[in-house]
Amino acid sequence: MLSPLRRGAALIGNWIAPNLRDCTGSRQPTIWLTAIGVGVTAAIGAIIFRLAISAFQIPWLGTASEHIATAARAAPWWMVLLAPAVGGLIVGLTLEYLIPGKRVEVVADVIEARALPSHQLTMRIGLGSAFVSALSLGTGASAGREGPVVHLGATLAAALTRALHLPAAARRTLLGCGVAAAISASFNAPIAGVLFAHEVILGHFAPTAFVPIVISSTVAAVISRWWFGDFPAFVVPHYQVTTYWEVPAFALLGLTCGLVAIIFQFSLVGTDWVARRMPIPLVLRPVLGGFAIGAIALVFPEILGVGYEATDQALNHALPLTMLLALIVVKTAATSITLASRFGGGIFSPSLYLGAMTGGAFGLIAASVFPDMASSHGLYAILGMGAVAGAVLGAPISTTLIVFELTGGYALSIALLLTVSIANGFNRAIHGRSFFHWQLESRGLFLAEGAHRRIVRNVRVSDFMRPLGDGETPFPVDSEETPTLKTEDILEIALRRFDETGQPRIAVASRTDPPMVVGWAHQIDALDRFAKELVEANVEEHR
Repeated sequence: MLSPLRRGAALIGNWIAPNLRDCTGSRQPTIWLTAIGVGVTAAIGAIIFRLAISAFQIPWLGTASEHIATAARAAPWWMVLLAPAVGGLIVGLTLEYLIPGKRVEVVADVIEARALPSHQLTMRIGLGSAFVSALSLGTGASAGREGPVVHLGATLAAALTRALHLPAAARRTLLGCGVAAAISASFNAPIAGVLFAHEVILGHFAPTAFVPIVISSTVAAVISRWWFGDFPAFVVPHYQVTTYWEVPAFALLGLTCGLVAIIFQFSLVGTDWVARRMPIPLVLRPVLGGFAIGAIALVFPEILGVGYEATDQALNHALPLTMLLALIVVKTAATSITLASRFGGGIFSPSLYLGAMTGGAFGLIAASVFPDMASSHGLYAILGMGAVAGAVLGAPISTTLIVFELTGGYALSIALLLTVSIANGFNRAIHGRSFFHWQLESRGLFLAEGAHRRIVRNVRVSDFMRPLGDGETPFPVDSEETPTLKTEDILEIALRRFDETGQPRIAVASRTDPPMVVGWAHQIDALDRFAKELVEANVEEHR
């Protein structure tokens, strides 16, 4: 008979052993160690990317700092006009002859790589996209640097996971690690990086993904702070809410920022639609866009590049009301032209920029109407940053944390949460999706409808069909009335065909003339594949 001590030890062993087996079986220790490498490589990639922007900026502005508007005012007018166009020419040539897809890959491609195993983030496209984006921003294109860094971090993470031959769930987790590390290194915002990876890229908050993503984000933050210093991106005065009677004003600011976010997205979509229908060679499209950006910059140099200088001025009461309102319009136009012209860059920084201008203008108007009650318009600018960015990105939680970490304004939590949530709700009521999901849906990938819709639209007949056996050769289809499927048909079409015909087995035909039967699709195999994919998605999102 076992003693109580031995029985207790056996009980604990029986409890712990399965957990340890599950941990090692899913290769969690390997994932944790790999997350360190992802954090290091993504941080180095972010540092090199920022240095590359500065390198392209120096020849025409003579400075590597982020005070682009100040430098542009001191530069010759023809330099400001021509620099974006010259950069656009190099961008056009690079896209035409060196980038396979003839476009820069962005955050939406990272989300697609998470959803579709067939979409690979290759080093060639990743590095090429980073080069084009750095060149674009360094020569004055009006866009953000965080999106390209996110894609670069994810590309580096994907390269590491391919080398280690990790399972699909682990690859998706490490993709999130690369994104978190990129956000952490670029913004000096490790907490926001973790939440952004979960909220925007993975689409869930599974505990098993949390640990490696935190590791990667922490490592990247340490390296970034060692290189750039430990300080927020925007140094602002200590703002406080004057009175809670301002809560209705915060709610109204949320609606205003939601409207700005809606107009900004319509501008991005509409400009892209127009550009695609213009018969302009790809090489010349960024050249013409560059001329347009340079022409705007002759009057409003604040629109050039990432725009952090103007954003910082809005946060520190340095811009008058007329300038704030004007910059909302011209920055929207410049960013839309930039992205429609195939320049590289993201929408994160422009969203923060527009939010700061909107909030600053709103605060000045509120102060003129209620001078004894309104807080500083710098406070409203901070709230506007989070509200517009959260609505455009579809990431209210991580955007709130990013604004906290960018400005150190944790005392504004109640006002910021209210403003961001209202703006996000208003945007969803009109658009129904974030800008990233609009980009994906324009490619035929619908993720907002749930895992079941993603599965039936992205699993192909070739994934579950049974090829002809050994010794069998393709043979013609019996007649035109014979129900058939194609190898590239999606699971949704196959399930409907089984239901319409009532047959448990349908021939899979080639696209040749005449069509030849190359295999068989069985209804039980289609249903089994659907159930397996659905279970795997559910397990990954909740473990």
